[in-house]
Amino acid sequence: MPFPPSIRAEARALLRLAVPLALANAGQSLMTVVDAAVVGRAGAAQLAGVGLGSLLFFAVTVLGMGTMMGLDPLVSQALGAGDGTRARHFLWQGAWLSLLLGTALALPLCFAPRALGPLGIAPDVAAQASGHLLARLPGLPAFLFFFAARSYLQGSNAPRAVLLSAVVANVVNLLLDVLLVFGGEGLSPGWGPLRAVPALGATGSGIATTVAAWVQAAFVAWAAGRIPVRGRWVRRPVAAEMSLAVKIGAPIGLHMGVEVGLFALVGLLAGRLGAVPMAAHQVALALASFSFNAAVGIGNAGSVRVGWAVGSRDTPAARRAGLVTFGLGAAVMSTWGLAFLLFPEVFARLMSSDPAVVAMATPLLRVAGVFQVSDGIQAIGAGVLRGAGDTRFTLWANLVGHWALGMPAALGLGLVAGWGITGLWWGLLIGLSAVAVALFARFRRISSREILPIRGAHAG
Repeated sequence: MPFPPSIRAEARALLRLAVPLALANAGQSLMTVVDAAVVGRAGAAQLAGVGLGSLLFFAVTVLGMGTMMGLDPLVSQALGAGDGTRARHFLWQGAWLSLLLGTALALPLCFAPRALGPLGIAPDVAAQASGHLLARLPGLPAFLFFFAARSYLQGSNAPRAVLLSAVVANVVNLLLDVLLVFGGEGLSPGWGPLRAVPALGATGSGIATTVAAWVQAAFVAWAAGRIPVRGRWVRRPVAAEMSLAVKIGAPIGLHMGVEVGLFALVGLLAGRLGAVPMAAHQVALALASFSFNAAVGIGNAGSVRVGWAVGSRDTPAARRAGLVTFGLGAAVMSTWGLAFLLFPEVFARLMSSDPAVVAMATPLLRVAGVFQVSDGIQAIGAGVLRGAGDTRFTLWANLVGHWALGMPAALGLGLVAGWGITGLWWGLLIGLSAVAVALFARFRRISSREILPIRGAHAG
């Protein structure tokens, strides 16, 4: 793999990898937005059902997503060592692991609908949420396999295939959403059997997403298979190497769960403050989540660049790649932060026409503008440390930063000091900033000495 000696050349190489990955990540998020936009025209109960069903789905599957990302350093370090056969072997282990994890995570989700009634969810909303959630479960192994294939494709310097898979999945999801949510009665007679498709509401949206997940999985599998590899690799499951991926990936899944859990709890607290604060929270969170895609894409690219260098036993190149990733991410997220600080009301009006919601979302977006850099740095720090094979520290940094510092600050400022939803968001800022500082300091420390590849990442 090429390791340019100059910072400018490294930045260009990083950008070529990061831009398609950031767009692909935005495409993944877009499917959820499309589901809500389509189902929202079918009725409030269906929309609420899709929202609740998706929340339950991601609350559990985030653990699987993170665990599958344990393949990132294994693949990139193998390729950095020039062992393409070993990298292809890890792709196959990822396929088996996605099947096992998908089955294991689907089991608790099968029983989740039974808890909706006792939790006080309205019966019509509970029925729609149950239908949506159960319809998505068959697509869970395909959803997880995408992350295994993404590890292989981005590690093989083929990020465009990841982006194209997101485009294909979005087209399939949109077309099937329209057909299955509303049924085929509105189609012209020329569509024949499709006119008999019933309107399935939220359940139809879940079916559409499942089909799109399998189409996307098939696309990335096809793209990965087109990459030429010499030698023979193991196709059967190897328990020891799947365990290695889980050992590396489980802390990633847990740290993602820790962060998602914090934002979910702040959302619940916002809901206790009233409908308008909750709506304002959702508006600001949706916009901040969209800008976050840029940091995730840069962080994934940095993970690959650092992993390549570590695999080739070139720690100076790994350090340079990581620091350039931090710098580029800070610059990009500063642009988003400046936009949120200067034009918060403009952004709020893009998401809501309710004057009360816009008025309350505006100060939240100013807070979001302040924490854009911190949010980006912590995402990028997780990426470059993942490339180096260091995932446990990220978990502990998130636990301490978000729950020991951020959450008490959010409760103190938002509820005790009476700052309301704005105080809750200042608490989020404190937690994100603490994690960002810790991860940056950690990478500087470990890259100041030789970073050894993960045992088993390559044959040497």
